[in-house]
Amino acid sequence: MDTIASLFAFITTPVSWIIVQFHKLYGAIFGPDTGWAWGLSIVSLVVVIRICLIPLFVKQIKSTRGMQALQPKMKAIQERYKNDKQRQSEEMMKLYKETGTNPLSSCLPILAQSPFFFALYHVLSKIASGDEIGVLNQRLVDSAREAKIFGAPIAAKFMDDPGKVEALNATLLDVRIVTAIMIILMSLSQFFTQRQLMQKNVDLTVKTPYMQQQKMLMYIFPVIFAVMGINFPVGVLVYWLTTNVWTMGQQMYVINQNPTPGSKAQDQYLQRLLKSVSSHGEVRGRRRRTVVQTIVAKGPDRNENERRFIGALAKAGFSAQADGTVTKVDPAVAEAENAAAARRQQPKRQTKAKRQATAAQQGATKPSLEKQPSLEKQADEPQEDKPKQAGRTASGSARQAKSGQRKGQQRPKHPSSKK
Repeated sequence: MDTIASLFAFITTPVSWIIVQFHKLYGAIFGPDTGWAWGLSIVSLVVVIRICLIPLFVKQIKSTRGMQALQPKMKAIQERYKNDKQRQSEEMMKLYKETGTNPLSSCLPILAQSPFFFALYHVLSKIASGDEIGVLNQRLVDSAREAKIFGAPIAAKFMDDPGKVEALNATLLDVRIVTAIMIILMSLSQFFTQRQLMQKNVDLTVKTPYMQQQKMLMYIFPVIFAVMGINFPVGVLVYWLTTNVWTMGQQMYVINQNPTPGSKAQDQYLQRLLKSVSSHGEVRGRRRRTVVQTIVAKGPDRNENERRFIGALAKAGFSAQADGTVTKVDPAVAEAENAAAARRQQPKRQTKAKRQATAAQQGATKPSLEKQPSLEKQADEPQEDKPKQAGRTASGSARQAKSGQRKGQQRPKHPSSKK
């Protein structure tokens, strides 16, 4: 870890400068040598970095949704060119280019944070050894070495030996309790963030391998962070726990305000929007009007959540307009218009494989009668070797088969009956 952190030594000066500036602010409030002053300085560093990364986060959200939408097409390409890996890669790249999707965009926030993370790790390692680094002079380094968060020095690690911890004027038990709690909180926050993404903000109508991969990551990432966390200083754990909480809150806001179409979160959002429209008689807010405008523009291509929303509006006596507003109409008229629009919706075109399967199924259910000579033809053939009564019986069976009655040999009529 120290070797990797040294690769990002070039960014330690700006990182240390930001920490020092915030330390001056918090030091005036809590005291310059307290753990609160240094701990909050690290938290503020995270906030500054994450604010700068908001554009990348927006790009990540768009890329993730684009990848979800492309999964069926990607799966079709993989099946079609499963024996030609080169052609498969070419078609994948062509698909990404046509849709403007970049698979690496979903990793941009993590990649952009990595230099700051390792730079902070490098700074804290130097503080633990008592060496100056960046803009941290010897006085600030000594102050940071003595600073403790709930009894654990910010430069101490879970795996440190007792002698190293004692040199920082702390006990190994305090260090391990504090770091263990932080590691657990860090892993839980990572798990909850991924879990709310999978349960609320995924289009449940599309079952793809991408969903299975995300579900695996939901359990793998917390374990990775827990294993790596025992080698992180307390200050780095503060940094990573803060960035996880920020991510969780940021994602919660996006899920509530801009959910993925077809997801559970979209259904909940449209229910809140319906309640607001019913209460106020109008669509309040430009963003909400944009949502209604988008749903109206989709027409027959609306998903189930959006169709329910339009239907609920009609029952409440409102009609959604193309500009995102609603107008008050008679509920019966609105429901009739909504029903007519639903009838005009054309069914989705089946794939070639489904059409072939349907045709094969219909062919298999045809009666075997078509494959054999008809009974009428058999009745017209000469019956030289059969008695006359048998000929009448065959003719009767043919007539019954033609009229849709039950097939089979019929009992001859009694001689006294009328013909």
